[in-house]
Amino acid sequence: MITNRWEAVLGRVVLGFALVSTLLPLLSMLSAALQPQGTIPVGLRWPSEPHWENFADAFRVARLADLLVSSLLIEIVVVPVALAFATLAGFALARLNPPASRVVVVLLLLGLTMPFESIVTPLYYQMQSMGLLNTRWAIILPLIGLYMPFGVIWMRAHFLGVPRELSEAARVDGAGYWRELRDIQLPLAGPSLSALAILLFLWTWNQYLLAIVLVDDPLQRTMAGALGAFQGRYGTDVVLLSAGTLLIIAPTIVVFVIFQRHFIRALLQGAVKG
Repeated sequence: MITNRWEAVLGRVVLGFALVSTLLPLLSMLSAALQPQGTIPVGLRWPSEPHWENFADAFRVARLADLLVSSLLIEIVVVPVALAFATLAGFALARLNPPASRVVVVLLLLGLTMPFESIVTPLYYQMQSMGLLNTRWAIILPLIGLYMPFGVIWMRAHFLGVPRELSEAARVDGAGYWRELRDIQLPLAGPSLSALAILLFLWTWNQYLLAIVLVDDPLQRTMAGALGAFQGRYGTDVVLLSAGTLLIIAPTIVVFVIFQRHFIRALLQGAVKG
């Protein structure tokens, strides 16, 4: 009993430390963003006269309205397509037992361990040869491929957790694999699909390296990708830079807070209960 009590206390302490270490950088950026423009903020100090207009200036200077449209155009292609491919591939590997399925799974796991930076240069020349350089497709197509290892492994793990008795019952009723996937598997995969969609959205929104390397026009990048151009031009104004950074990361925080229950449900989902 005493051990359980100490474990609970230790868990709260660790979570509290993690919360503080997460909030401090955000509070520091907020404090810096509210300082007078042209000054150099020092430490975590709340200004006596907060300059909230700095956010409007950063929004205008960085043309974040245009970048928001660009990011949404990339999101509405990447997330649904990657989600569909990952679901189909995960179902096939978990239920259809295709030839060399174990080899495919091993290759996908190896793909998870590959450093992202190691393939940026080959991707650049590939997009150049395809005539897609400096377009949004140079971000969209590589992202869909790069998300496949994690997405397929994630959905395969879910489908493996669904009792095979449901598939056998579908076979007895004369249902094929497509009908099983549509009428049985997909309704049960709601939490896993929601969590994966959230992760894909956040990763795409925060994509920085591909946007900087493959697209020269800042207005065709993701919101995070435009931060590089913003910093290069206004790097001496830490106040505007902090305000722009907060505006860029705010949507990801809002999305995660709203849909965090779906993400937690997917992590805790262990079996299908009758």
